[in-house]
Amino acid sequence: MLKRLASMAAILAVAAGTASAEPVSGGRANVVIQPEPPSLMLGLVQNGPTQMVAGNIYESLLRYDENLEPQPQLAKSWDIAEDGLTYTFHLYDNVKWHDGEPFSADDVVFSADIFLRESHARLRNSLKYVESITAPDANTVVFKLKEPFGPFIGIFEGGTMPIVPKHIYEGTDYKTNPANNTPIGTGPFKFVEWVKGSHILLKKNEDYYVDGLPYLDEIYWHIIPDAASRAVAFETGVVDILPGGSVENFDVGRLTELENTCVTDKGWEFIGPLSWLWLNNNEGPTADKRFRQAVMYAMDREFAKDALWNGLGKVATSPVSSSTRFYTDDVTKYDYNPEKAKELLAEMGYDGTPVRLLPLPYGETWQRWAEAIKQNLEEVGIKVDMVATDVAGWNQKISEWDYDMAFTYLYQYGDPALGVGRTYISSNIAKGSPWNNVEGYKNPKIDELFAAGATAVGKDARQKIYTEAQQILTEDVPVAWLLELGFPTIYRCNVKDLVTTAIGINDGFRDAYIEK
Repeated sequence: MLKRLASMAAILAVAAGTASAEPVSGGRANVVIQPEPPSLMLGLVQNGPTQMVAGNIYESLLRYDENLEPQPQLAKSWDIAEDGLTYTFHLYDNVKWHDGEPFSADDVVFSADIFLRESHARLRNSLKYVESITAPDANTVVFKLKEPFGPFIGIFEGGTMPIVPKHIYEGTDYKTNPANNTPIGTGPFKFVEWVKGSHILLKKNEDYYVDGLPYLDEIYWHIIPDAASRAVAFETGVVDILPGGSVENFDVGRLTELENTCVTDKGWEFIGPLSWLWLNNNEGPTADKRFRQAVMYAMDREFAKDALWNGLGKVATSPVSSSTRFYTDDVTKYDYNPEKAKELLAEMGYDGTPVRLLPLPYGETWQRWAEAIKQNLEEVGIKVDMVATDVAGWNQKISEWDYDMAFTYLYQYGDPALGVGRTYISSNIAKGSPWNNVEGYKNPKIDELFAAGATAVGKDARQKIYTEAQQILTEDVPVAWLLELGFPTIYRCNVKDLVTTAIGINDGFRDAYIEK
């Protein structure tokens, strides 16, 4: 059954890319949004649900295909100087804000150089490499860098650099501006209403600058707090689209067997969610590299992929996701090999000291996964004590390093300099956060390589650096990599071209249509 389901998912994922030759206009997309966003002002709030809805209201300069190659959005073309220090963007000249005011390069300069430097911590870290942002004319923006920054061309997607209207926000208190409640963007859909606890309604932007787009008349986001009720809403035809994470994984198989139902795990390539076990490198058995390697050999990660994630996603082979730039598979491999795990434990003289394992308190799927890994580890002689927590307790224990092993997953944002290095560089070891170098791994060579990779010029130079880093890390096993997570989007098969970029439906409704 599991193999059949995995095969079915693969077939449907291929089918998801197929569309009729002639897209048709009209219709409403009924979509689940879970949980309800705290805000739709994407320049101030960047959590997942906000990006999913507001990514169809706001835009940035570029989109990215599934290979993370830049594609036009507000910028129709761009030039990069040979020295990697000057990026020039040429904007579409017929763009309007949703209130009818003209969009120009001044909006980009204001957004990137003023508004977002204050409001967007992740982007601010990338903008520290920028010397100036200027608008030589209404349709041209020039970014000049202080020094080369390899991933710079990858920071121009909607959630990372949303462009906001200067005429609305300049000179105001951004956080209390009343326009935050009625967001105004340049995107393919306009905000209409938000009834808290019920729905969010977006309507087609009739003045959109790309001829013929969007096709849909409306997007109706249904707010349904209960996971079982979200599944029923799809079964009964109330909603047509279940974004990744909308339902429990154990419901995915049943729902995808329904008539006129497709599923895909595409659309997460830019975010690149990668799961692993934190392994405390500071003390206990997990401080020994041989123990950490034994954990890798002991885990049946193929079982987790097939039985818990319905065949979607991939077994992780590196600290870099295979969808992230500069991934390599030329690394130490850890297939399921309990006998090899036992040999390593015997070599290190492991005395049976129990280790504490913290599941991720995000629902039943994660609890089942923890139980499966506990069984794997005990089969090779590692005694495991499960430590139950709620989300707040998990955050506290991880932040204070009060664990031996613990589940997590983090986003990669398309480039090792943006989302990978933070987990392994020693300057990022600090109590108080569950998202930095929590394991306490220290390796001066890794620090050197990630620093060099961020500023190296050219793909070949960066690939060489990051290949070496991945080879060292997979030998040292500072954390135990699990899966490149597949969050399946489930939808009616007559909804076409829903996922066309590396951030999926976060900006996908621009191209989507309903086949009659």
